[in-house]
Amino acid sequence: MTGSGEVANHIMQERLQKIIARAGIASRRHAEQLILSGQVRVNGHVVTELGTKADPEKDRIEAAGRTVEAEERRVYLLMNKPPEVMSTLADPEGRKTLKNLLRGFPSRVYPVGNLEYAATGLVFLTNDGDLAAELLKKWEHLEQIYYVKIKGMLTLTDLERVGKEAGVKMQTLRQPGAARGHGANYWYEVTMRDSKLESLRRVLFREKHPMEKLKRIALGPLTIEGIAPGRYRLLQAKEAQTILTMKPVKKKCVSRQEPAEQKRPKRRFQKRGR
Repeated sequence: MTGSGEVANHIMQERLQKIIARAGIASRRHAEQLILSGQVRVNGHVVTELGTKADPEKDRIEAAGRTVEAEERRVYLLMNKPPEVMSTLADPEGRKTLKNLLRGFPSRVYPVGNLEYAATGLVFLTNDGDLAAELLKKWEHLEQIYYVKIKGMLTLTDLERVGKEAGVKMQTLRQPGAARGHGANYWYEVTMRDSKLESLRRVLFREKHPMEKLKRIALGPLTIEGIAPGRYRLLQAKEAQTILTMKPVKKKCVSRQEPAEQKRPKRRFQKRGR
């Protein structure tokens, strides 16, 4: 710990919150809270000052009652969150969380960013505190793609006007067969930054086309393609790092079709012999 003659001579000193986050015990932000609340010890001494440094190779570091071991393998995954699941690992009201969907997963990972309780779709999780901290700094600039179902239907003129007013880009999706009749509730593809979601919700409500369903299908270049609801897939570190580029890759994302859960199986016909 800084201030000790023995530790001060160490070369590989790092901030405690960074060491704790890299070990997978907590996110960097949570690690800071652990330090401030007196739940971190270095060589038996309680540390409560942010910015305190230590050497993970030589100092005995404890956080929240756990010993900080050698660096844990960094893990990155994308999850397709079902509706009515909290995008957290714990909920004081006892609602289902991402932890229920991660049962049996060997590493402890944390969600980065948030997705509404009723919403479905992509959630990014990792135990890489450095990447998580960098991503959260840039979160407001991260372009995301959603499928949004509204009450009723927007004309092309309304679509352009609503998108412009809310600060988002809206495009029509190919609707399910049952939704092509009069008075159907339509789905739209919306590209936006996270901060624009409430703005879009307000504009749609005012226009008497309230938002009924919300599904996130892309976070920057990372997409939900091929991930079933309630399941996840692991990412290589290089692929996970691409999220910091911010921009969505539309060609690899989703074609302008109806949401997957509403697709109908195609009928196959066989030619009969004469």
